[in-house]
Amino acid sequence: MPEVVQAGGWGWVAGCALLMGAACGYALRVPQKVIALVMAFGAGVLLSAVSFELIGEAYEQGGLGPAAVGTLAGAAAYTLGNLWLARRGARHRKRSGHHKDQAQPSEAQHGGSGLALALGALLDGVPESAVIGVSLLQGGAVSLVTVAAVFISNVPEGLSSSAGMKEAGRSKGYVFGVWGAIAAASALSAVLGYTVVGGLSTAVVAAVTAVAAGAILAMIADTMIPEAFQEAHLAIGLVTVSGFLVSFALSHT
Repeated sequence: MPEVVQAGGWGWVAGCALLMGAACGYALRVPQKVIALVMAFGAGVLLSAVSFELIGEAYEQGGLGPAAVGTLAGAAAYTLGNLWLARRGARHRKRSGHHKDQAQPSEAQHGGSGLALALGALLDGVPESAVIGVSLLQGGAVSLVTVAAVFISNVPEGLSSSAGMKEAGRSKGYVFGVWGAIAAASALSAVLGYTVVGGLSTAVVAAVTAVAAGAILAMIADTMIPEAFQEAHLAIGLVTVSGFLVSFALSHT
């Protein structure tokens, strides 16, 4: 199978986790603490994957300079995008709506918030999927650790966010249309990560990998850990470390 097709397929697999989580969040009333614990575990898995699969790889390929500059650039780009979207109604896009003061707004409460929520989901998902395609450039095989990390973290994200969308009065068509589109965008991002980055120099590939890593790290700190901590409090430390160790073990087997 051509590697570009593999890249798209793995990106789609990771993106489908959002749909799985969205279906659970929309149809079921999952306890908030369960969502928080799964999100904390997913954050730990992603932290490990970013450390050993992305930033570590960027450092080996390009050295400290491209790795550090790329990571900071990715974090800065994500933060600026997140700030812009937060002012347009997407601040609590990963929230389930359990706390009324942190609920997602309806369209009547904040015009244009529906589009902002969709763009926020895209902002969160694109860097994760792009690195799946980039990982195929390393030896011709996708990093299963990266795919697993993105998949595991996407389930609670889709679950919590879709519950919040439902609470805000969004229709079923809107909820699943958003996550279906993000799953498709995940596949496309993985393909672009493979095709576009594949023709670049090693130093540039390292920098691009680091940019994605920085964006993911900022996303974890800005959206995943705060949501997990608010519901599970001190338990998230142990759960996050457990996720980190599971990913670390997978990357060294």
